[in-house]
Formats: sequence, structure tokens, C-alpha cells
Amino acid sequence: MADLTDLVQTHLAAALADERGRSAEVIVHDGPLRQALIALKSGVELSEHNSPAAASLQVLTGRVRVTGQEVTEITEGRVDALTHHRHSVLALEDSVLLRTTVTGVDQVDGPERAR
Repeated sequence: MADLTDLVQTHLAAALADERGRSAEVIVHDGPLRQALIALKSGVELSEHNSPAAASLQVLTGRVRVTGQEVTEITEGRVDALTHHRHSVLALEDSVLLRTTVTGVDQVDGPERAR
């Protein structure tokens, strides 16, 4: 298993050096579970995209804005469920995110969905 502290440093450095301002790696791929580390340089946006039925975003460092959901700003140390609607992610600061998704499950809305 990879060390998150090392991965954060490695991918943030790679994103800052990359002309597109991003670096990513899938760190867990177990059946329907996926976890990806995503580093974004300040001002870089992941353009609008669909979300799987179950997904969360944890900001390991930095601050991001997510469109298309109630919580629009996610800060360092916070984890939030992602919207089931199309959304984009904008790095308000140099940021590293841990995105967790579960594919192949039915969408859950309402009180059953963790916030």
C-alpha cells in the first residue's frame, strides 16, 4: 500500500511542473471500489463530468470548489459526498484530493445518502 503523505508530495510537485497543472493516480482498485489521488495546480479545473452513483471527495491539502451541489467549497481535511449530477472541480489553491467511487451500485437519494 502506498504512503499518502509521499503520494501527496509527489503528485503536487508533478502537477506544479505539468503544463496542464494536474497529476493523478489510481491508488486502490478493488472490485467496484476505486480511490484516486488527484493533484491540481491553483486555477486548474476538471471540466464538467458525470459522477458515479456513489462518490466522495476528500481534500488532503488545499481548497476546491465543486459546481452542481449544495457544498460548493471543500477545504483541507474535509470529506463530502459528491453530487449525482454533472459537476466540475476547480482548485482554488494548489490542492490534492482523494476521490473515492463505487461503481455498479444503484443511486441513493435522500436521508440514506451520507453527507
